[in-house]
Amino acid sequence: MKQDDIITQSPLGQETAYVNTYDPSQLYPIARDINWKQQGVERSELPFSGVDIWNAYELSWLNMRGKPEVRLAEFRLYADSENIIESKSFKLYLNSFNLSRFESEAEVRARLLEDLGKAAGGRVDVRIYHPDQAPEFGQFTGFCIDNQDVEIEHYSPAPELLTTGEDKVEEVLYSHLLKSNCPVTGQPDWATLGICYSGIEIEREGLLKYIISYREHGDFHEQCVEKIFMDIWQRCQPESLSVYARYVRRGGLDINPFRSSDSEDIDNLRLSRQ
Repeated sequence: MKQDDIITQSPLGQETAYVNTYDPSQLYPIARDINWKQQGVERSELPFSGVDIWNAYELSWLNMRGKPEVRLAEFRLYADSENIIESKSFKLYLNSFNLSRFESEAEVRARLLEDLGKAAGGRVDVRIYHPDQAPEFGQFTGFCIDNQDVEIEHYSPAPELLTTGEDKVEEVLYSHLLKSNCPVTGQPDWATLGICYSGIEIEREGLLKYIISYREHGDFHEQCVEKIFMDIWQRCQPESLSVYARYVRRGGLDINPFRSSDSEDIDNLRLSRQ
């Protein structure tokens, strides 16, 4: 089945009844490699590993006396799992805890681990913490490329904008100007993008133009980051590469995909826009 057919069957863009009693069937998985298969690329051929970090700011349930408990949660779904989880379905699933009673936070975490692991078809990590323990804001280290005075002509992905110079470098670059759109509703998804690489220097003007070229592109967060990784990997041929997007939250969730040629994991760096 093509991705367009799959996402039209998802909760995205449809009127949905909000269920407030525990219901793991709300989760809607989508195969991670469906786009790559349509391009004739097998998962085993992809040169990256990684993780998708989800932060939930609206997790709540009832204790056994009916009193609400409120928590924040961090979920890690690894890029070697079979599926991503469609974001609205994730939100509906978390809402289903709202009027359900649980013996303890440990029981809630166990349910989350089991349900998300089944839907993702792979490893999942879950951390639950009290609102008073929320992580402090941080920022990307490295050089922000946004202050360049560039003329923009492309608002759909244009990998031909990526070029290299002559010097060999090892550097971290980042931009606050990444914007893509939900592939169904067209709602904007805003993000800060970090790129860490070693190899022949990537020309910064072309890189900024390339990042901005996603402005009218419709795709899931995870797929945008994988496409960015692959475009840089193929056109600039770095020796090592990591791409990390920190997306602004929507519906009480933010999604932060990380893809790397060297590592599958990364710190959960909360930025000021999150």
